[in-house]
Amino acid sequence: MSLPNDLMYTKEHEWIKKEEGNKVRIGITDFAQDELGDIVFVELPEVDETIDADDSFGSVESVKTVSELYAPVSGTVVEVNEELEDSPELVNESPYENAWMIVVELNDESELDELLTAEQYQAVIEED
Repeated sequence: MSLPNDLMYTKEHEWIKKEEGNKVRIGITDFAQDELGDIVFVELPEVDETIDADDSFGSVESVKTVSELYAPVSGTVVEVNEELEDSPELVNESPYENAWMIVVELNDESELDELLTAEQYQAVIEED
């Protein structure tokens, strides 16, 4: 299982990558996609939608289940990975590179302080 050290994580299995300015790129972890199985559909918000930390911003459907996606931060969606609409399997194939889900312009950069390091996230999944 891949866990890049340059990303931040949540207990709900999302990853967050700091981008230029006050933007972050968000997706689900390798662990999450592996637990879900074959992804068949991804539902994401629209550009310009506002999201609040800990609220659902979409869902991922696999052959096993539907799983909500939870916002790790609050802000405005500035970009959506539209490739996932036609190719949801990218989530299984490339969770960190090609299957990012949204880019968010942060309302409050201090929310990033609440996120987990790769090491802390590893401990969370070992507990599960």
